[in-house]
Amino acid sequence: MDLRKLKTLIDLVAESDIAELEVTEGESKVRIVKSSGAPQSQVVMMQPHSMPQTVSAPSASVPQAASAPVAAAPAVPEGHIVKSPMVGTFYRASAPGNPPFVEIGSTVKEGDTLCIIEAMKLLNEIDADASGVIKQILVENGQPVEFGQPLFVIG
Repeated sequence: MDLRKLKTLIDLVAESDIAELEVTEGESKVRIVKSSGAPQSQVVMMQPHSMPQTVSAPSASVPQAASAPVAAAPAVPEGHIVKSPMVGTFYRASAPGNPPFVEIGSTVKEGDTLCIIEAMKLLNEIDADASGVIKQILVENGQPVEFGQPLFVIG
């Protein structure tokens, strides 16, 4: 399915009252689900012999009253930020039931394994690119991550 057709489908779902749309074209299958709580939709693309990929797509924005207070920008974490080098699923441990590679407060050296990101059925170890103490873990176990998404803060 080409990207223009996919974008058109996303726009149609965003602008309509449809909560979910699933389209099958040949061996490709696209499912678009509009989330009710957040102002974005989830698009899940399934292709033969590959892992599902989740792509966030903006939906129609909800108009706000002029008197609504403006939310403060989130604080930028202090320290070295370790970002995801790929799109995939974030795992804190090597297997379910195993202890996580690191916890908040753990001391790490450059090259220590911090987590695993599963992409296309391959498990990729993500190593610390700086030494220090883990100040924050910014992603929950099993959560999808995007390229460049902050994962850890090392202080």
